[in-house]
Amino acid sequence: MRLGVGVRLSIMMFLQFFVWGAWYVTAPRYLGTIGFGGADFGWTYSVGPIAGILSPFFIGMIADRFFATERMLGVMHLLGAAAMFGATFLMQNPNRSPDLINLMFFAHMLCYFPTLSLTNTLALHNMDDAERQFPMIRVFGTIGWIAAGFGLGWLEWGSSINMFYLAASAALVLGLFSFTLPHTPPPQGGEAVSFRELAGLDAFVLLKQRAFLTFLVGSFLVCIPLAFYYQMAERAVAQAGLEDPPIKMAFGQISEIVFMVLMPLFFKRLGVKWMLLVGMGAWVARYALFAVGAPDGIAWMMIGGIVLHGICYDFFFVTGQIYTDKVAPAKIRGQAQGMLVLFTLGFGMLIGAQVAGSVEEANTPPEGVTLRNQAQEIGGRILELNQKIEPLDQTAAQPLQDQVAELKMQQDKLTLSWLESIQWKTIWMMPAIGVGIIMLFFAVLFNERADIENVTEDEVAESAVREEQP
Repeated sequence: MRLGVGVRLSIMMFLQFFVWGAWYVTAPRYLGTIGFGGADFGWTYSVGPIAGILSPFFIGMIADRFFATERMLGVMHLLGAAAMFGATFLMQNPNRSPDLINLMFFAHMLCYFPTLSLTNTLALHNMDDAERQFPMIRVFGTIGWIAAGFGLGWLEWGSSINMFYLAASAALVLGLFSFTLPHTPPPQGGEAVSFRELAGLDAFVLLKQRAFLTFLVGSFLVCIPLAFYYQMAERAVAQAGLEDPPIKMAFGQISEIVFMVLMPLFFKRLGVKWMLLVGMGAWVARYALFAVGAPDGIAWMMIGGIVLHGICYDFFFVTGQIYTDKVAPAKIRGQAQGMLVLFTLGFGMLIGAQVAGSVEEANTPPEGVTLRNQAQEIGGRILELNQKIEPLDQTAAQPLQDQVAELKMQQDKLTLSWLESIQWKTIWMMPAIGVGIIMLFFAVLFNERADIENVTEDEVAESAVREEQP
């Protein structure tokens, strides 16, 4: 792979995850000031999993067969940028509706999720030695997410609408930059496609093996409490009194890089089952730390819970992907990985987002709802004043700007009081107990050696024939 190509692919990966990291974790703290409640946050974090469920069909039917990958990538990011800019427009509407804003988030994620596969496809197609080169390119994606978090902290945009402008602008830049990437023809151009392939039905033959079935069910169940982290952790960190919450949240991605490097050493000593159990155990520890640390503002517990993200993600998700690749026959490995994503980041995270939203609403006391409503009312007054300021010169605008600054301070205090009123201990103990139960279930039932007798290619073919018979 030429140096110039490697540099462009690295920039692509950096921007790809910068777009996501610029808003996904920090969004609720701002959205909570413009009318969003627990149920609305549930939908904010449900639209991504729904898009994840739908994107394999898009990739299989259109992107893989009819368009060059770099052009498809460019178009999808430009459309995603337009959707995010549309969301910011709705946020500034005096009659703003959380439902409409969430609809724009859905449009954005429908465009964004397919690009996760497209960037991998484009990078792999332009490499000479994927096993050696891809990790070095992919790590720039994690660096992009970290940079977004640090940028929000340094610019003090972690609780303002500017985070969404940043995400939209990054998507716009990546959309335009994509057209400069190496030409990558559609990987399956001209090939016929069947519904079985698109739906990944061939991979369901793996469920005949108890070990893989146990693994898939456990992965699905674990992703339900996982949604609590993405949906609420940043606000819990903010109310605990830690400075620059977006920067603190980025520590999780730094940890992810460290443990990704260390994974081969652990894998050799622990094997699949214990790697997965360690990953689950890290989730239990993380949520337990949050349950104790959030109500009392214990900084080291909150930071410790964030840093555990590297073990949570690498030891469970990356190990799961490796295990799936080992178990599945070569013919259906792609479908097997797609099925894993469907049941984890799709159905698991979708159910988890709804559960987390309901749990948050149930554990926000009446006085917390009142404080949230007061912060939202002030947000409306700030919006009205900003609209009056726009046509004025600096001298005439100064008194109104002073009012905005004062109202913003009041809003920040009310928002902090609202977050402090939430019953964080109860909220975080629920996923901690949930993952603990799943962990016990998994430890007893999962036996990775049972899948050494792999499903054969003939069994896959026979399963397909049976499905096609009337």
